[in-house]
Amino acid sequence: MLNRVRSAVAHLVSSGGAPPPSPKSPDLPKATSALPAAPPEAPRSPPARAERGSAAPAKTVEARASFSRPTFLQLSPGGLRRADDHAGRAVQSPPDTGRRLPWSTGYAEVINAGKSRHNEDQACCEVVYVEGRKSVSGAPREPSRGQGLCFYYWGLFDGHAGGGAAEMASRLLHRHIQEQLKDLVEILQDPSPPPLCLPSTPGAPGSSDPSHLVGPQSCWSSQKEVTHESLVVGAIENAFQLMDEQMARERRGHQVEGGCCALVVVYLLGKVYVANAGDSRAIIVRNGEIIPMSREFTPETERQRLQLLGFLKPELLGGEFTHLEFPRRIQPKELGQRMLYRDQNMTGWAYKKIELEDLRFPLVCGEGKKARVMATIGVTRGLGDHNLRVCSSTLPIKPFLSCFPEVRVYDLTQYEHCPDDVLVLGTDGLWDVTSDCEVAATVDRVLSAYEPNDPSRYTALAQALVLGARGTPRDRGWRLPNNKLGSGDDISVFVIPLGGPGSYS
Repeated sequence: MLNRVRSAVAHLVSSGGAPPPSPKSPDLPKATSALPAAPPEAPRSPPARAERGSAAPAKTVEARASFSRPTFLQLSPGGLRRADDHAGRAVQSPPDTGRRLPWSTGYAEVINAGKSRHNEDQACCEVVYVEGRKSVSGAPREPSRGQGLCFYYWGLFDGHAGGGAAEMASRLLHRHIQEQLKDLVEILQDPSPPPLCLPSTPGAPGSSDPSHLVGPQSCWSSQKEVTHESLVVGAIENAFQLMDEQMARERRGHQVEGGCCALVVVYLLGKVYVANAGDSRAIIVRNGEIIPMSREFTPETERQRLQLLGFLKPELLGGEFTHLEFPRRIQPKELGQRMLYRDQNMTGWAYKKIELEDLRFPLVCGEGKKARVMATIGVTRGLGDHNLRVCSSTLPIKPFLSCFPEVRVYDLTQYEHCPDDVLVLGTDGLWDVTSDCEVAATVDRVLSAYEPNDPSRYTALAQALVLGARGTPRDRGWRLPNNKLGSGDDISVFVIPLGGPGSYS
């Protein structure tokens, strides 16, 4: 058991054996093959060349050493090599060519200090058009309102145990959201309450009158109130689940190694939806005020959910773990004594008599950034991780990891925003060494140095946040101005101006 604990950290950053090469994955799951084909993806930054001196076959080396960055960075081969340099850790941002990210968004990233072979973060920034789904006859249900919707989309994906899951999510998650919104285009444009039932799909039993929506009173008389906002939240949640299921199907054939935390922002019809599954973070800085827009999902914050699952399904613990939590690991000599503990129902602590099964390793162990599920992984929500096993065991950890995000909503139409009001998204590489208050102070300091109408100010802010968390190289590693250790992790930051272009109405 001690060897398992010692190898836990190494397991977190190892990707395991590379699966055999295979044809490129289709962009959408086979289950949606009957849907209209999506436009082809823009090519990402070219892969880095294989390292010299390797004795592995060329194809294997290329598969394991491939390294790509977000397309919008427009990195040349030389720029890609600099982005993959752990010693220099150059900050990367989109080129200042006049063609900026949507909404004048700022972005910056930097590779880790040797924690993993490549930068396992990925990012995506898109404007996505959603066309309403056709009726059975092939014509829009309401031609007068069949104009479709556009949504803005930002995503940060913090990979672990390999970058495959993060890369796949950055390419496809927004398209799953697009697919889930197709049934809602007409409904979201209609101010009346959403219908409880929709017509059956073509050819399905019971599709007697597919030309109209079924009224709520035809299902039951007492109905719950459902808002348009909750429909969008549900579409995002479903998209996360479908993305995770696609990774499960394609993990072997298309090298979807590891897993990733996912932090996604969708702007639609005047509202900002922030969906978080993992330990990345989003905050709004508005007129100096800090508004949290996410919370981290870790073994400590989700202890009770994990313990409840272990209590209800003890077979998932394999006789190796206990769902109970103790202040420290119990020693055999303490059998029969009374020790503090807590279970899935408790937030406080109580005493219990130590029994033989309490000697098993705790399901949740460690504290703070060192907390782990089954002594293996430090996050409890995200995408992927379908192959993840307990160290030196065959026990799967995926049953304890949820793919569902928590979604928070911010209504942009309720406030008058100035150019200095921003939404900051960052992977944990930023937040490990930077507090919310320090980020807000940097927002004020950097933006006040630029004219309010200068669109480059948000990229400059993203760069300042990344540089502030990375630190500068010294004899004892990367250090902050106070001589504390800087972040050795991959760092990725989006800065989204809330007083963005155009009207919010």
